[in-house]
Formats: sequence, structure tokens, C-alpha cells
Amino acid sequence: MKVEINVPSSLNDITLEQYQAFMRVYENTDSDEFIRQKMVSIFCKIPLSHVLRINAQSVIEVSDHLNKLFEGEKKFTNRFKLGGKEFAFIPELEAMEFGEYIDLENNIGDWQNMNKAMAVMFRPITKEKDGKYLIEQYEGTANYSDVMKYAPLDVVMGAVVFFYHLGNELLQLSLSYIQGEVTVLQRKNSSVNNGDGIKASMQSLTETLEGLRKLQGFHYPLVLPT
Repeated sequence: MKVEINVPSSLNDITLEQYQAFMRVYENTDSDEFIRQKMVSIFCKIPLSHVLRINAQSVIEVSDHLNKLFEGEKKFTNRFKLGGKEFAFIPELEAMEFGEYIDLENNIGDWQNMNKAMAVMFRPITKEKDGKYLIEQYEGTANYSDVMKYAPLDVVMGAVVFFYHLGNELLQLSLSYIQGEVTVLQRKNSSVNNGDGIKASMQSLTETLEGLRKLQGFHYPLVLPT
């Protein structure tokens, strides 16, 4: 039986959902051969039973080709079209809301939750002028987390690499945010004798800062095993 397959020519042809499916296989099997077969099955969108009918050398060549796609440079893309809408990256990182920080930190370290992290980083453009844009107000990850499963993988990995290299800046930004929040809380509680409220808020903000340190040590397999 002759099997024809469509092989992705770039990471733009692969969705985040496909990569998440592959990662579930990768993390739960020690068989390199099975991983190679599932790689072809998932990224070329054909049943595993069809992969088993393909010439062995062809499977090797296709999987090697896919590996090379992941070895290339991951370029940051600040906007892309998906589902009839144009999504754009948060225009001002220093203006990120506390809720955005928490949701990003909770999800960016796990590929199975990366669609939720993408729903924080990218939202539909609402206004654009002179090369600048505004995006939808953040209302939680639920609005676009399912949509982001279909985001092109080159955009996703570019964003992850961007945040990885921006780790120090994010930590400094978070620290500045915490200091600002504490100052506001101190002002609001200046007439209160006990500082329990301030201490509790400071503890919560400090824990968030520590969590953001995961961004610096986040490991992501950009090259697939063979």
C-alpha cells in the first residue's frame, strides 16, 4: 500500500496542539523508534498504522527533516493571524497586570499548559495607529486558551525563547512592581497599627517573584529526539 503524506516545511506548518501531543509521547516512552514513528504520525497528520506501512528509510528521512526544523533559530514574532483574528503580543510589558503575571508564571513552564500562557501573551488587536496597537483587556486564559492550541509553533517557540532570554529583565520588572504595590499598601494602611495586611500582601507578591524565576531555568526541548 502506497502512503502519501504532507511533510511540514517549517514550524509554521505545525501547531502547538500537535507539539503538545508529541510531548506527551516523548515524556512517557523510552523507545526511540516509537518516538520517531509518532513524530511522523503527529506532525504529518496521519494514523500510526499508516506510518507502519511506509518504507523504513522514508520514515527516517522524514523524522530527520523534522528534527532540522527544530534546530533552526527561533525568531520572535509579535503578531499573527488565527481563526479570522489578528493576535498581537502584549505591547507594554511594564504595564502587565498582576493577574497576567500570575497566569503566565503558572503556565509557561509546562508545555501542556502552553496554550494558556499564549492566551496571556497574545490577544486580539482592538486598535492600531502609526505602527502601534492595543489588545483586548485581559479577562483570564479561558477566552483564548483553546484557540491558542492552533497557534503556529514558530510563534510559540519564538515567544518562549524571548521570555527565556528576558528572564533578568522580567525579574527586575517584577521586583519594581512588588515595591510599588508595597508602597501603595503602606499608604493605605498608614493609619492602621498592625501590619498584618501589608505582611500578607508582601508575602504573596514575593512568592510570585520567586515563581517567575522559573522562567530563567525553564527547559524546553527544541530539538526532537531521534
